[in-house]
Amino acid sequence: MSKKRRVFDIDLPDDPIADDQTFPAGKVSNNETKRRGPMAAAITENADSVRDRTEVEAQIRAENDKLAHEHVRLKRLGLITDLIPLDQIETYKLTRDRSPGDDFELKELVTSIKDIGLSNPIRVEPRADGKFELVQGFRRLAAYKALLAETNDAGAYGSIPAAIFAQGETLETLYRRMVDENLVRKDISFAEMAKLAISYAADPDTEVHDADKAVAALFQSASYQKRSYIRTFIKLIEPLWKDLRFAEDIPRALGVAVAQQIEDVPGTVRAIQAELKDWDNRSVADELDVLRRFTGGQESAKPRNSTKPKPKPAPAGAVKAKTSFQMRRPQGQVKCVAGAGRLEIRLDKDFSTVDRRKLEMAVQALLDKLD
Repeated sequence: MSKKRRVFDIDLPDDPIADDQTFPAGKVSNNETKRRGPMAAAITENADSVRDRTEVEAQIRAENDKLAHEHVRLKRLGLITDLIPLDQIETYKLTRDRSPGDDFELKELVTSIKDIGLSNPIRVEPRADGKFELVQGFRRLAAYKALLAETNDAGAYGSIPAAIFAQGETLETLYRRMVDENLVRKDISFAEMAKLAISYAADPDTEVHDADKAVAALFQSASYQKRSYIRTFIKLIEPLWKDLRFAEDIPRALGVAVAQQIEDVPGTVRAIQAELKDWDNRSVADELDVLRRFTGGQESAKPRNSTKPKPKPAPAGAVKAKTSFQMRRPQGQVKCVAGAGRLEIRLDKDFSTVDRRKLEMAVQALLDKLD
């Protein structure tokens, strides 16, 4: 007896998936999605989360790169400012153009900082040891040190606002930055500028080793006439650097006259050194009087290399017009003599002892009244 084959009825879907229908890798049909279990759904969600996190991280990295490049750009311009502890700032790399000694205007700066704060940050360059080298702001740094010593308030004056230059600027550029800022100071003397040029030329790390050429490298922003005066003062300062205690107080005309005397008369330097030797208690006036004696009382107003033409001599027999008068002052009798290109005030007073800035302001006010 033969066995009968059983036949089962199978219900197929109305819209079956074609045999040749395919899906991209990692994709499934809607029907399969409906049939996926919890594990498959979790894997898909995790992949989506990883992809989203990767995109966010890429955006963050791009933003950080942009900020880093902007930070480097601002740092190269010296526009990044921070509070730097005073004991982390050194002043060894550059020879300062300010002579050591009493700074009568420092007290005014200290008062200003105490009242309204520091308006202009100092400028520094990072060092390899983690400290900073001062480029600009010697007096501002000195004022902060004075305030810290006076108040012992490290919170207020233990650190100073400082713009930080990027490392890598040449020594010549750093000197130029310092010099150009200080050229606007009316009280910096020709002797101090001459000393800076001499020190710059003597520095083995600079490319210029001649003081005259150092003037051209450092004082490019100064006028030709000012550079001529600095070069003239070099002839005075270079041989007498260690002998003069008050070189910064030498008036321009006296300095030019002494420099020309040194150039014209051999032995002048040795004679001046002999006059000043072992004179420990001399004053500014004493030192200036010694220099004046070697000029015969004649003080030249122009250096020899000035390009301005000399005035034409007056015709023979011509009478030079002048005006003279006397007046009384609390200090005594004053005699004034005015002539062509000359105004002389004679009073029993040593004007060389008057603060230079005060004297300049008085002369400026006088000339303004005469205009």
